[in-house]
Amino acid sequence: MRIAGAALNQIPFDWQHNLRTIREAIEQARAAGVELLCLPELCLTGYGCEDLFLSDWLPEAALAHLQQIRPWTQGMVVCVGLPIRLQGRTYNTAAVLRDGDILGFAAKQFLANDGVHYEPRWFTSWRAGETGSVAWEGEQWPLGDLVFEHKGVRFGFEICEDAWRPDTERPACRLMGRVDLIVNPSASHFAMSKTDVRYNLVLNASRNFNCTYLYANLLGNEAGRMIYDGEILVARHGHLLLRNQLLSFKEVDMESVDVDFSAELAPAETITPLPVPDEYRELNQALSLALFDYLRKARSKGFVLSLSGGADSCMCAVGVAEMVRLGVEELGVEEFKRRSGCFTTGEVVEQTGAGGPAAQVVENPESAKNQVPKTIYQELTGHLLTCAYQGTVNSSDDTYNSAKDLADSLGAVFFNWGIDEEVSGYVGKIEHALGRPLTWQTDDLALQNIQARVRAPGIWMLANVLNCLLMTTSNRSEASVGYCTMDGDTAGSISPIAGVDKDFVKKWLRWAETELGYPGLRHVNALQPTAELRPLADKQTDERDLMPYVLLNRIERLAFYNRLSPAQVLATLVQEDPQADREQLKTYVTRFYTLWSRNQWKRERYAPAFHLDDYNVDPRSWLRFPILSGGFGEELRAL
Repeated sequence: MRIAGAALNQIPFDWQHNLRTIREAIEQARAAGVELLCLPELCLTGYGCEDLFLSDWLPEAALAHLQQIRPWTQGMVVCVGLPIRLQGRTYNTAAVLRDGDILGFAAKQFLANDGVHYEPRWFTSWRAGETGSVAWEGEQWPLGDLVFEHKGVRFGFEICEDAWRPDTERPACRLMGRVDLIVNPSASHFAMSKTDVRYNLVLNASRNFNCTYLYANLLGNEAGRMIYDGEILVARHGHLLLRNQLLSFKEVDMESVDVDFSAELAPAETITPLPVPDEYRELNQALSLALFDYLRKARSKGFVLSLSGGADSCMCAVGVAEMVRLGVEELGVEEFKRRSGCFTTGEVVEQTGAGGPAAQVVENPESAKNQVPKTIYQELTGHLLTCAYQGTVNSSDDTYNSAKDLADSLGAVFFNWGIDEEVSGYVGKIEHALGRPLTWQTDDLALQNIQARVRAPGIWMLANVLNCLLMTTSNRSEASVGYCTMDGDTAGSISPIAGVDKDFVKKWLRWAETELGYPGLRHVNALQPTAELRPLADKQTDERDLMPYVLLNRIERLAFYNRLSPAQVLATLVQEDPQADREQLKTYVTRFYTLWSRNQWKRERYAPAFHLDDYNVDPRSWLRFPILSGGFGEELRAL
């Protein structure tokens, strides 16, 4: 039998879009001779509908829209994910359709309730071995723990989280010996190196449960924060039969393979491992796709960025350039322009010359002055990314050169203006109100913050005028300790790298300079991270204000990923480096927990951020913490 999975890039309760991609997947599968097609979890509604799953109307609308899919299924089996609501409870199901009929609904038995997942808030687990029924306009279909059959092949379901449970608990252990095929429609979020875990999970399941296993994941940035890699896997008895390219810019990625269910196949003695994932390249692809989907689904016209010349803003700028490069490489220029929704006919000069996109050039609008040709990538980036360097007397030539050279090399629009006048105006107002001068000795934080804060109105205005998304540039390390100015450098509508730590940002930029070929990063890669808010003579650096970033990240992970107490964190650090100064480590641990506790309100107000690593500190996705608390007072005194 030719079986297939299709990764779909969906939008929450956008019925027209979601039905269009479902139909396209079915048509592609039919053209390829597919007899059984698995679509992702909750693909009809979208996975990210959140509290709308608790309403009566959304599941009712989903069931009504499912009827439109029925005529498309002539001659094949199609598995479609949607919510079903019965007696005030919502179930996460996969509908099985064939020849225009609905055969039944398989229901999810285990719900994800860790990290970024809050499924028990919306769904009810289906109990193993039980069945019920779904009724609609005089028709009735079975629902629950079901086994189906198509052309002599018996198949059952695990839906996403079902497969992540121990082998002695998951549905597969009860399906073993009863089915030839296990189908898994999933909405498994992206995290660096996670594909390796998922690959082993699928191949081991096919071997341990003596079956063929078909897995299909969602694709793209569906609802804002989570990214899905669109992985499709087919394995039989521990042997890999199919694996697709991840993080595609396509809206539909349908992949099929022939499986001879009648042929004997000895179980694989060992699972062939994947190559070690390149996390820099993984993050690059995920960030690029997430930006592309956010741009077009927000119906925006591009991005605006306050480009300081520091590591974080430089990574955001390169992220947009890579979005263009990777998108054009996969989709082509015209399809990239069409899908982005940011171009009208004739806005970008048609490409000329021979060879791939990198070899093609377009006329530079300023060519009459400077005679500099631009690649198609630079021309498109110039349309989608506008940057501004907003300097003060405390800004250095190093950061200005870093910002300008990078923007020029990417093709981005670049503005340069000063904000000293605005800073002086606000300082003067408060000095007049208080009747005293403000000095660095008495008002250090206030004088730092006002510089960051007055940068916001101008860059916001530019974004509004251009109808663009304003990018904020804070990283996870800064979020942990509140090393940012609210309504200043945190102002914006999207925070692309808030899920990534500062040490990774610095390493990624060095990788991007050499591996991706961005020589404009040479300046920032030679700089120490600095806020540049104190006088230049002070030689301010982030790590002097805080602590070494490597140590900050380690404390953060031990505290909130491993969930250790301050005393346990300190003991772990001492054990890991017995030669370290224990008193200095104690100072850093105390500083981290103190700053963490007093800055939860900042994390609550961050712009939406992408989940890119195996954890983040966003209270709206991964880590909740009280705004007001005891601040670990007793625990820190006990150190």
